[in-house]
Amino acid sequence: MKFSLFAAAALAVPTAAEIYLKEQFNDNAWSDRWTISSEWKSDLGAWKHTEGKYYGDASDKGIQTSEDARFYGISAALTKPFKSDKDLVIQYTVKHEQDIDCGGAYIKLLPFSSDFESKKFGGETPYSVMFGPDICGSNKRTHVILHSDAKNDNLLINNDIPCEKDNFSHLYTLHLKTDNTFEVFVDNKSVRKGKLEDEFDFLEPEEIEDPNASKPEDWVDSHVMPDPTDVKPEGYDDIPKEIADPDAKKPEDWDDEDDGEWEPPMIDNPDYKGPWTPKMIDNPDYKGEWKHPMIPNPDYKYNDKMYAVCPEAGCTHVGFEIWQVLSGTMFDDIIVTDSLEEAQAFAQETFFKKKDGERAMYDEQNKGSDDEPEEDMMDDDYDDMDGFGDEF
Repeated sequence: MKFSLFAAAALAVPTAAEIYLKEQFNDNAWSDRWTISSEWKSDLGAWKHTEGKYYGDASDKGIQTSEDARFYGISAALTKPFKSDKDLVIQYTVKHEQDIDCGGAYIKLLPFSSDFESKKFGGETPYSVMFGPDICGSNKRTHVILHSDAKNDNLLINNDIPCEKDNFSHLYTLHLKTDNTFEVFVDNKSVRKGKLEDEFDFLEPEEIEDPNASKPEDWVDSHVMPDPTDVKPEGYDDIPKEIADPDAKKPEDWDDEDDGEWEPPMIDNPDYKGPWTPKMIDNPDYKGEWKHPMIPNPDYKYNDKMYAVCPEAGCTHVGFEIWQVLSGTMFDDIIVTDSLEEAQAFAQETFFKKKDGERAMYDEQNKGSDDEPEEDMMDDDYDDMDGFGDEF
């Protein structure tokens, strides 16, 4: 059988990446692409189109929450539905200019729905993915929540992923793969990866306790027992808990007729040892802790499409629906694609190109002041997880 070099080369060419949304907010037409959730809440905060207080490029804009103690909702349509037959990459930047104390900054990927109305998008709207930082007090985490069609539920990652809390832009990336694994990056540093079944409750347990087994009635699980040869001393129960203070003396000015018969105060009896109990000895009949025998779970079944978070009709929108006590969070440089390499290239064109200038402008504005940005513990938090999920 002949096989041309041209055909071989054609087969070697990787499939071109598809981009379902790429948003930099750098033009005034951004508000035509995004719809504010005006019919979701009555106390919605206003979005501000701005470069922020400090930036690497004055022409680089984002959208920012602008009113304290408000809900915020906004969404945009993908250029085409994302079907869960390929990898999914969601990436965007977050900057908290307000020293955030309590508020969300996560993005949602929304499934197709025939009755979806952008103006009503909010916290009750079904979603397929919820990803990004959420901070309130000492609690700070990067949410990763994935929809399970099999369980008809949204599944939160079982182990928290820290997030950034300082005043600078940070890049959040979620890579959901068709081999049922995932990886999360912050500022392009891998901070958590692993198998979906290990980090989310997509599957029923492989084993369950045998419902027909129970601990035998004669099972001895106490490793000690009362010493049968230990006998309570005679007269033990006659020892009083308190005795009259032998050192107490009747006051000289005490008058028996006026004050009554004087009695010394009572004190704890040093000879009183409490209720008697025999001493304990090793139990010769001890069999150890009884463990329920396990059996294969008849309801366990591996799902090779755990990664398929979007319905058959696909996912069609992304959006932010959040609550913030103090406003000032900026969102920018959003991309939804099927290629991690495409997302990383976009990050080089945007986030990494401007982050140093942003820091320099911040430092210049705060030169000579005590208003230094809060030092975040992100690196320490992530260092604690070094090596996590290295093996798939």
